[in-house]
Amino acid sequence: MSNTDTAEGGGPDKTNINIRVTETMLEDIDATWQAEGYNSRSEFIREALRDAVRHPGLTRGSWKEIAAVEYARRTGKSETFTRDELLSDDEY
Repeated sequence: MSNTDTAEGGGPDKTNINIRVTETMLEDIDATWQAEGYNSRSEFIREALRDAVRHPGLTRGSWKEIAAVEYARRTGKSETFTRDELLSDDEY
């Protein structure tokens, strides 16, 4: 179990945790939560964690494929990606 502290004012069922991420990842997180209309970084991260827990069968590759399709849908680009491009490691 992780070392956690109960959040002040967060209610009895909320706990603070500490994580370390790269500066690049933090910049991406901040850009994403703001662009997607979340109220805060914490709200965005909680939802991402809920998705990971609710859908543990989705692999990193699956999420990349979903993201590529969503990007193409939003931008109207019919760009295709190879499986290797979708599954390539990033710097996170």
